[in-house]
Amino acid sequence: MPNAGRRQATDADWDPAQYDRFRDYRLRPALELLDRVPITDASLVHDLGCGAGAITRIVANRFPGARVVGLDGSPEMLGRARAEPGRIAWVHGDIAGWEPEQAPDLIFSNAALHWLEDHEALFPRLLGYLAPGGCLAAQMPLSHLQPSHVLMCETLANGGVGGSRLGNEAVAAAAARDWVLDTGAYYELLAPEAAELDIWETVYLHRLEGDDAVLEWVMATGLRPVLNGLTGADLERFLEVYRERLREAYPQRADGSTVYPFPRLFLVATRQD
Repeated sequence: MPNAGRRQATDADWDPAQYDRFRDYRLRPALELLDRVPITDASLVHDLGCGAGAITRIVANRFPGARVVGLDGSPEMLGRARAEPGRIAWVHGDIAGWEPEQAPDLIFSNAALHWLEDHEALFPRLLGYLAPGGCLAAQMPLSHLQPSHVLMCETLANGGVGGSRLGNEAVAAAAARDWVLDTGAYYELLAPEAAELDIWETVYLHRLEGDDAVLEWVMATGLRPVLNGLTGADLERFLEVYRERLREAYPQRADGSTVYPFPRLFLVATRQD
């Protein structure tokens, strides 16, 4: 979820309305992650990168006796979360520096931790924060090798007039960063302290509707550093070139839909008692 970690110079504020355009597609991985959480009772739950709170409320319903805290770095998203009354505590904060005051029974994070660096330290630390028998459940997109992301970086590099670069090196670096490890690496990081460890990948074949549907999808998430890092003519030029490249990579079908494969990594680790 949005703005989860250390704020970068090229990170943009998140647009809740844009993010919600494909709400059902974004909700499904969270539900499938929650379904694999093995614990049946909890007194304290943290949702890291809670966004506008839709998933946090579902988690809270799963554990009605728990104190539930949603953490996010986007004031816009948290504003929407707080607009709906409930028992969840909404906290503005940075996952990179987060430490719980009390050991939680569940740390849940859907589509947030890929924005943070140094997973070799991050994931063992999160597992170590848990109470004995507690669970760490995380889902992260694996989009960096997909045409939508490759074309994003290529357009920054050569999408200007005459094939010139758009933006500066900081924008290019923010767009290209990929801190997600392979599944085997997470196994090696977490297995020593985990009583149970479940790691898997899924590729969702999304059927998106509307013109330039893939562009609309990435504008809500992976394109945010570019949207904030470019301005004026550079931004207009980027969107013009990137839109055309996406249309070629993901052609619209005769019925108006666009098929968009999207892979994700899931991880559920239960700490030893």
